[in-house]
Amino acid sequence: MPIFTDALPASSFTKFLDRTGTVPPRNRPFYVHWVDRFLTAREKECPRDSSITDESVKAYLDELTRQKESWQVRQASDALRLYRYYQSTTQLSSNTTANAASSANAGLWDDARTQLIEIIRLKHLSISTEQAYVGWFNKFCGFMGSAAPGEVLPENVRAFLSALAVERKLSAATQNQGFNALLFFFRMVLKRELGDMSSVVRSRIKQHIPSVLSKEETSLLLKNLDSEYAIMARLMYGGGLRIMECLRLRVKDVDLQRGTVTVRAGKGDVDRMTVLPASVGPVLSEHLETVRRIYNRDRAENIAGVSLPDALDRKYPGASTEWQWFWVFASGVLSVDPREKIVRRHHIHETGLQKAVKDAAAKAGIQKRVSPHTLRHSFATHLLEDGYDIRSIQTLLGHKNVQTTMIYTHVAKKNALGVTSPLDTL
Repeated sequence: MPIFTDALPASSFTKFLDRTGTVPPRNRPFYVHWVDRFLTAREKECPRDSSITDESVKAYLDELTRQKESWQVRQASDALRLYRYYQSTTQLSSNTTANAASSANAGLWDDARTQLIEIIRLKHLSISTEQAYVGWFNKFCGFMGSAAPGEVLPENVRAFLSALAVERKLSAATQNQGFNALLFFFRMVLKRELGDMSSVVRSRIKQHIPSVLSKEETSLLLKNLDSEYAIMARLMYGGGLRIMECLRLRVKDVDLQRGTVTVRAGKGDVDRMTVLPASVGPVLSEHLETVRRIYNRDRAENIAGVSLPDALDRKYPGASTEWQWFWVFASGVLSVDPREKIVRRHHIHETGLQKAVKDAAAKAGIQKRVSPHTLRHSFATHLLEDGYDIRSIQTLLGHKNVQTTMIYTHVAKKNALGVTSPLDTL
């Protein structure tokens, strides 16, 4: 006899699937079937233990593998992930209700947040990472109701991450960011490990082909940019820089004589060297003369020095006011440092470059989605089309895995599909 009628009505799980829209309507009866089959087998094996463990799920799927097609096993695995998430939300709801009357733990969460921020800064993570991790911490805190941080269990994290995919339908990348934030919190603040997260309901990972400009379109785009934004765009396209790698360049990172740009603490906290286009040299040199005047004015007015990475200002107290550490693309206005609350000069904000590139694409009549990162994609694709090997391009881009670089073979003209249409051979 199906166990669903006693343990959890099939209609309840079906309504959950209907509400969340995670499964196409035609597949929902099959999802209910796989869960019912699992619960029935579980009841026979362990009549006094209704808990669902990772081991019991693995044994069930292993048995299905010997009996069913691979697509059926994958479907059953997805069904159990959703069912376990459904169970966890039901349990969490009752726990939250029970704890709602107590606010004594609010101070403990505040203390945990403070400790999280302190550890992030001790590890010299970027301000954007700090803001993202604290944001996820706050969301998770709200998800847990009034339970104390010490009461958090790995299954609560699994339920929260599954909710991102099921309830909020966030992308795989956003879900992964939430996972990284909570993993950091568990390890660094709670001093515990999350353990196996395989039962988390994962968002569908979509393979996106990057938007790439042709060389003609790139030329049109660059012609429609002016001032320092034109120089930034040329550096990004000419050397494959990410937007923040470009904006965070220091004077010492640009070598006009050798024709190189050194990217410091790029993605993954890795340094690398890339190309400084010869055509950019003269205009960049002229730009630096203008920036030098801003630097001299700051020194004359005794403005606080620029922010330095890895607490170098404590190791070298005068470095923040030295020319070599000044921003290549210094902002025209002073601002308050979000961490140290000091008025100082920062680099140009990324939104300015993003808007400038978008406006330039519209003026050029480019009918594609264009952002500053499109210039990096175009850099890699054009090098590939010009015959450069994939390993060299990987090094210039700073990719850890060559498979990440291989995506450009799908958009390069000479390698798009690897086939010639029979129409073109007639």
